Amino acid sequence: MGLVTPAGGNVPAVRVEADPQKLAAYGLNIDDLRSLIANVNVSQPKGNIDGPKLDYTINGNDQIENPEDYLNTVISYQNGAPVYLRDVARVSQAAQNTEQGAWYNNTQAIVLNVQRQPAANVIATVDQIKKQLPQLESTLPAGMKVEIVADSTAVIRSSVSDAAFELGLAIGLVVLVIFVFLRNVPATIIPSISVPVSLVGTLAVMYQLHYSIDNLSLMALIIATGFVVDDSIVMIENIVRYLEGAGQIGFTIVSLTVSLIAVLIPLLFMGGVIGRLFSEFAVTLAVTIVISGVVSLTLVPMLCARLLRSSAERKQSRFEQVSERLFNKLLGAYERGLNFVMARQTLTLVVFLGTLALTLILYITIPKGLFPVQDVGVIQAISVADNSVSYTAMVERQRALAEAILKDSDVTGLTSYVGIDGTNTTLNNGRFLINLKARDDRSKTASVIARRLQGEVADVSGIQLYLQPEQDLTLDTTVSPNQYQFVLRGPSQQAFQQYVPELIAGMKKISSITDVTSDLDNDGLSVNIELNRQLAARYGITAATVDNALYDTLGQRIVSTIFDQSSQYRVILVAKPESLPTLESLGNLYLPSQTSSTGQVPLKGIATISITKSPLVISHLAQFPAVTISFNLATDASLSKAVDEINRAEKAVHLPPSITSSFQGAAQAFQDSLSSEVFLLMAALIAVYIVLGVLYESFIHPVTILSTLPSAGIGALLALMIAGHDLDVIGIIGIVLLIGIVKKNAIMIVDFALEAERKEGKPPHEAIFQASLLRFRPILMTTLAAMLGALPMLLGTGTGSELRRPLGLAIIGGLAVSQLLTLFTTPVIYLFFDRLAARFGRKNAETASEPAP
Repeated sequence: MGLVTPAGGNVPAVRVEADPQKLAAYGLNIDDLRSLIANVNVSQPKGNIDGPKLDYTINGNDQIENPEDYLNTVISYQNGAPVYLRDVARVSQAAQNTEQGAWYNNTQAIVLNVQRQPAANVIATVDQIKKQLPQLESTLPAGMKVEIVADSTAVIRSSVSDAAFELGLAIGLVVLVIFVFLRNVPATIIPSISVPVSLVGTLAVMYQLHYSIDNLSLMALIIATGFVVDDSIVMIENIVRYLEGAGQIGFTIVSLTVSLIAVLIPLLFMGGVIGRLFSEFAVTLAVTIVISGVVSLTLVPMLCARLLRSSAERKQSRFEQVSERLFNKLLGAYERGLNFVMARQTLTLVVFLGTLALTLILYITIPKGLFPVQDVGVIQAISVADNSVSYTAMVERQRALAEAILKDSDVTGLTSYVGIDGTNTTLNNGRFLINLKARDDRSKTASVIARRLQGEVADVSGIQLYLQPEQDLTLDTTVSPNQYQFVLRGPSQQAFQQYVPELIAGMKKISSITDVTSDLDNDGLSVNIELNRQLAARYGITAATVDNALYDTLGQRIVSTIFDQSSQYRVILVAKPESLPTLESLGNLYLPSQTSSTGQVPLKGIATISITKSPLVISHLAQFPAVTISFNLATDASLSKAVDEINRAEKAVHLPPSITSSFQGAAQAFQDSLSSEVFLLMAALIAVYIVLGVLYESFIHPVTILSTLPSAGIGALLALMIAGHDLDVIGIIGIVLLIGIVKKNAIMIVDFALEAERKEGKPPHEAIFQASLLRFRPILMTTLAAMLGALPMLLGTGTGSELRRPLGLAIIGGLAVSQLLTLFTTPVIYLFFDRLAARFGRKNAETASEPAP
């Protein structure tokens, strides 16, 4: 356990509520009372007496053990009679701060927010807390109950459980693909073994790296399910066809594995918050791929030698015969299509260039975002009342909001907070944490319910409520009324008062955003006490004297501490609320005077009291005063469009050079990710090109292999657009992974074509044609394995599925389109570059053969 933070303000204390008028009647003031209370309760060392033979520790009754003893404390003598504290004050055991409150549903409560240590396992920590709760509850008074009002591990457990189910389903679908194509139980079992072996090996490495099972690492394992069998499929398909050793296909597998690792290099070294977030994802995926490559080159050939038999040695079943005929028909159709395409190579190249242009157009036009909005069953809300609202009025309005929220059928409970604490910076702000029914027990998402609740509380007057679904994956470090923040910084608070309202008015006209508000609270009521320093000096009164008297009266001042065996209690000094019913009565507060005949002077005699307006709080960012404008996205709006429109609204306001603007939190992370997306994709392409160039010792063949990528980009972007998803960080990662998956098809074709040219002496046309037909089966198998491995992420509806769905969409959409196109375009592009290389080769040879002048 790392930190326990109580909310509700009900820290036990002893409150001394004094009556300034009664004190003045006895010739005393509240500052005298503060000094006396501090002096009658002390706990200080007193030394010891060390005699010739014995040593004595000195103790005394200087420490008050019973708060009731304060009432019998003599504070002064008047006309020979004692004046007790009970004559001028009320003493009670109450909350240390009476202007903080917390409620669970409609019941006042103390809410303990428990946080784990950074390196601790959150589920194990929560389990230990739950185990200790009965023992802790037994120590409480009979009227108190302990209830768990919110448990974030429930979301984690559910999300991990759903992801684990998707992982198991992905494994099952991949094994099914292998069986359908190979139609051989031993041949199906062998690559299927590579999946658990690779995943178990990855878990062992994760354990050594101190990684944990979370949404991102599970997402990597689900994706890896389709990857890890690829190498095994290529190996065993080749062995089943030829019943040969691993040597013929070994280089291909090395090329597949190394080039796929190269795709992940940009993810491994991506900077910023998002880079740190996804480094674990990339490492997990990379480790799985490396282990699967090793398994494919070692374990799979060994098992094949032990388990496989030639097809001539066994009788084929009817299923094998029927499925083989169907596959042969499919292969024949592909052969006819390939002949058609290779007879029209120019048209095919034009189609390829068209896919490249369409990919660029789609990338530019698709709406962009940061992360998909998750539904974790919790809505967080910020309530905002008038700047001058009192604590009592704020509590009434907050509880009215709570009653309206609890009437919603999808709400199971809520916690509510009012008062200035570490999160609420002003008294007119409150917080809610609203718990919803389980996802399966409601038909609407948290976002839809949040919008519905906003309409249901609209009738509560004097307060506004801003709601947003709580996110399991968030980059925000501050609590804000809305999901996104736009911050203005400058040296002048007066400039903010001029330009911020104008900018907010412009932003409210933007259709892509809603709930626009700011923390520019300049209309707070303030009591200004203007001290006449010359007049005050005549009475021996200083500004410090005035400040101390006001703080003693109104500041809930800690003046002493009572210690017992197990805890401590603060002694709080404050004036009785009923003794200062109006602001005018503040002028009757008496101050100690050294020259006055009565020994005290009323505050109104030396100061002028007036009411003004002033900011409730002045926020700062990077040492400058700052104003935060927060907003939510409108329904079906994209963050990229909202950012562009906000930037245009800012330019229309014509801010002075002294005011700078920037997005913060999730919006800032979006801008950073948007600027690095193109570089991330380019880095992945360059890394793959370099690796393939080294492996093939060629500048041309890597380009042929990478030519498969535009079609994958079209499929991924179209799938996201049709499904109504933005191109966010998850989608970009899906496209990066597509680079690694799709190029496998081209590697298998190009590798076999080069082998046929070099070793068998076949011409390029015949070599690439034969390679395409021979590798048709493993290409279909690996593509379908990857698609079905991603299918559970696309169809998942459990907790956390929103985060995985764009990845499944991008991979399945990209593979579906690329499978249709690259099987035909890759051979044509191979022949085009072969002719190009031959032409430049002849020119270089002719140039070299010319005699020197």
